Amino acid sequence: MDFKQLRAFLTVAETGNVTRAAEVLHLVQPAVSRQIMLLEQDIGKPLFVRERHGMVLTEAGRSLLTYARRAMLELDRARAEITGADASIGGLVTLGLLPSTIDMLAGPLVAALAASYPGIRIRIAMGYAGTLLRWLQSGEIDAGLLYGAERSPDVRTQPLIEEPLWVIGPKAAKLRRDQPMPLAQLVGTPLVLPSPPHGIRALVDHACAVSRLELTIAAETNALSVQRSLVLGGHGLTILPPIAVAEDLRTGQLSGAPLSDPAITRTIVLAVPTDRPTGHAVRCAVELLIAGARKSVEAGAWLEGRWLGE
Repeated sequence: MDFKQLRAFLTVAETGNVTRAAEVLHLVQPAVSRQIMLLEQDIGKPLFVRERHGMVLTEAGRSLLTYARRAMLELDRARAEITGADASIGGLVTLGLLPSTIDMLAGPLVAALAASYPGIRIRIAMGYAGTLLRWLQSGEIDAGLLYGAERSPDVRTQPLIEEPLWVIGPKAAKLRRDQPMPLAQLVGTPLVLPSPPHGIRALVDHACAVSRLELTIAAETNALSVQRSLVLGGHGLTILPPIAVAEDLRTGQLSGAPLSDPAITRTIVLAVPTDRPTGHAVRCAVELLIAGARKSVEAGAWLEGRWLGE
């Protein structure tokens, strides 16, 4: 097994087609097929089922996929660190951001890194807190922003921002910032919420259990874009931190009101692994990420956010 074989395997898995994989890798198709054949011989099991519409991973292929991605990521990190050594601080850094924070933080982070540490290559992965935690534990990301509710002995967290959850609805709902909505008032109203065990859903379910309330769930989705679309389409209200739909609230496409009785808040934390060292490049990127988050809160761009960091 070598890295050429793993790269061919990953590319075929991602494209689902040997021909397209060959184009991506700038190789001829027989060369890619041979790399896959050699890898299968080494593993002792077929990694793909050759179907009419493409290449489908077998159970063995799916198992290898996670390890292969991790191995190639570590190789890319090492290569970036070595080739970036002349720039004083260099390397590949992969950070995980929540869907509700990525628009606010990604652009300023990339700009700050280019200005301060041009030797650092940045990869930004988006996912919900549970997914980011798994990626952090598996080594697929170097650090990430999670909800404070996510706990793991493999992860060290630093609280950064506390923000309230709001009831969000279409413009016609006429929700207002100065008119908080009690949780009990949502009983009987169709709601579009993330599915369990999403962090926000866990907070809402806990508040309902304590208050002995049962909500009407019209739809569940773990895609923020779908959540927003369903609310805009009049299929129900939702519960989100206002930063998640800040632009829609600003333009009036959506309306929002703080959730009350009880008020629910979430804490965003920076998470880094405890089972492996944090490299210099990662620490530099994380410092700039924290600085960007703090600047957003202090400038008022992070709607209703309260800075908790030092």
